[in-house]
Amino acid sequence: MKKILISLGIIAAVLIIIFISTYNAIVAKHETITAKWAQVDNQLQRRNDLIPNLVNSVQGYAAHEKGVFEAVTAARSQWAKAGTVDEKVKAAGAVDAALSRLLFVAENYPILKADNTFLKLMDELAGTENRIAVERMRYNEAVQDYNITVRMFPGNVIAGVSGYKVASEYFKAEEKAKIVPEVKF
Repeated sequence: MKKILISLGIIAAVLIIIFISTYNAIVAKHETITAKWAQVDNQLQRRNDLIPNLVNSVQGYAAHEKGVFEAVTAARSQWAKAGTVDEKVKAAGAVDAALSRLLFVAENYPILKADNTFLKLMDELAGTENRIAVERMRYNEAVQDYNITVRMFPGNVIAGVSGYKVASEYFKAEEKAKIVPEVKF
């Protein structure tokens, strides 16, 4: 009888240790997602702070492209109004699309492309876009790591009991970005 109680005590202790360590891993990975999202958010905000300067420099050369400027401004305000991660991911996609249209307009103005202010802004934007890509990748890796922990046994049981759910906020390429551009010489 004593051996059974000792065995049950050891089993209970092992289960408690497994529960605590798995719960702590889930919490740590959830916090990592939050921290990685903050980095993505910082870089997206940096880009949004650059946009008015870029719009103003292009606007001087291409004043008749009113629709493009309105689209960029609308996308930027959508970003400002976004509250949740999902809303911010969607708003970031809208900003991506609006910026690509703005840059397409800028390509049609050789004088603008030679303007020193525009060139500096483009360098800043290119650097920011690279930072955004890196931070999005790191965020997606953190979400993947967390999701694996939350979906595998015993993490799925402990996450369910603790109220942690699978994170679904991956950054993905827009469908338009998957189309290979046609190049003609």
